[in-house]
Amino acid sequence: MPRPTTRILKLASVVLCALLLTGVAANATSRIKDLANIEGIRQNQLIGYGLVVGLNGTGDTLNNIPFTKQSLQAMLERMGVNIRGATIRTGNVAAVMVTGNLPPFATQGTRMDVTVSALGDAKNLQGGTLLVTPLLGADGNVYAVAQGSLAIGGFQAAGAAASITQGVPTVGRIANGAIIEREIEFALNRLPNVRLALRNADFTTAKRIAAAVNDYLGTKCAEPLDPSTVQLSIPAEFKGNAVALLTEIEQLQVEPDQAAKIVIDERSGIIVMGRDVRVATVAVAQGNLTVSISESPQVSQPGPLANGNTVVTPNTRVSVTQDGKKLAVVKDGVSLQQLVDGLNSLGIGPRDLIGILQAIKAAGAIEADIEVM
Repeated sequence: MPRPTTRILKLASVVLCALLLTGVAANATSRIKDLANIEGIRQNQLIGYGLVVGLNGTGDTLNNIPFTKQSLQAMLERMGVNIRGATIRTGNVAAVMVTGNLPPFATQGTRMDVTVSALGDAKNLQGGTLLVTPLLGADGNVYAVAQGSLAIGGFQAAGAAASITQGVPTVGRIANGAIIEREIEFALNRLPNVRLALRNADFTTAKRIAAAVNDYLGTKCAEPLDPSTVQLSIPAEFKGNAVALLTEIEQLQVEPDQAAKIVIDERSGIIVMGRDVRVATVAVAQGNLTVSISESPQVSQPGPLANGNTVVTPNTRVSVTQDGKKLAVVKDGVSLQQLVDGLNSLGIGPRDLIGILQAIKAAGAIEADIEVM
C-alpha cells in the first residue's frame, strides 16, 4: 500500500498537469470582447482650426502665411483691439489644426485628449498655448472646445551654421485638453437586437461566437449574418437591459479561426506569415548575378621637351560573379517553423525571400493568400 505522502505527491502531479493543460487550452482562445465590437458603440472624429500663441519666435511668418495674419486680426478684433491696416511682425503665433476622437457615451463636462499640428511654416510649437478652439464633427456641429498648454515630443536647436531636430516639434498634444459640450444620443438599452462586428471577418469565428452565446444563454438568440457580423436578439429576461446581457457574454471564450495569409511589405522588406501556412512539395534554388564595373582613368604625359599633349586614358574593369545555391526541397504539408527553417537554409535575405514566396505561390504550391502592402 503506498504511503500517504506518495499519494499526495501523485495527486499534486495530476492537478499540476491539469492546470498546465488548461493553460495551454486557454492560450488558444480569446474573449468575445477582444474579437468583436458592438455595432453603434464607436468613436467620432472631431477637427478644429485655432491659434497657438506664446511661441519663442518660432511661429508662422505672417508675410508668407496670410491665413495666420487674418486669424490673428479677427481674434484681436473680437477682443476689442482694432489693428486693420497695421503692420504685424510677430513670430510668436502659429495657425494649427486640432484633432481628437470623441469617446462613445461621453457626457457633457468630461474631457478628452487633442492633438495640435502646425498648419503654416512654424518651426516649433514648444511652450505654446492653444487658444479656445471649437471642435466640429462631420455634421458641422460643435461637440467639444479645446484649450491649453502643448506638450511637444521633439525639439529643435539651431546655430549660425548647423541645426539639429529630434522628433517632430511641429506636433503637440494636450492631455484632457478639450471639454465635451454636446453628447451623441445612443439608447443601447432600448435596442431590440444587438449586432457584434468581428474585427477580423471569418465564417468559422462568427459561427463559434454565435454557438458560444447560445450555449451560455440556453436559447438560440445569436445568429451569424455574414463573416463579420453576429446578430444577437435580446432575450425576454434582458429586455430593456442590453448592458447586462453584453456584460455576461463578452467574457465568453472562443477559439478564433483565420485564413492562412502571408503579408509582404515591399518597401521595408517585412514578411509576416500566419501559423496555418502550408506548402506542397517543391524544390527551391536561388542565385545572384553581380556585375561590377570600376573606372580608374590614367593620365599620360609626354616627356620633357617633347612635342606632345597630356591625355587621359580610360581604364575600365568589368567582373561578373554568380552566386548559386543548391536546390532545397521543401516537403509536402510542412509547418510554418519547418518552412522558415527550409528557406533560411538557403542563406537568403528578406528581399530574395519575398521573390521566392511569390514564385512558390505562382507555382500553386503554397496554401495561403499573399497580400502585398
